[in-house]
Amino acid sequence: MGRMYRVLGFWCLVIGLMAFAGHMTEFALLFFAQAVAFVFLGYLNFSEKTYIVMFWGYMAISFIGFTYWSVFVMGLPF
Repeated sequence: MGRMYRVLGFWCLVIGLMAFAGHMTEFALLFFAQAVAFVFLGYLNFSEKTYIVMFWGYMAISFIGFTYWSVFVMGLPF
């Protein structure tokens, strides 16, 4: 299961590099930070249940952050 976190880190790095090439610096830095975190967690050798609980926590924080940003920072279109 830790290998999948390293794969997530790789894809976050790829997305971060593409964002950096597209001059989206803040977006790129966010994905670089996620890549480092995923690779670090991938080498800690937790149990499978721990990895799954951490991923669900990550998804909950991501969705809450996305919802906050899209509603309160970007504003509603009407």
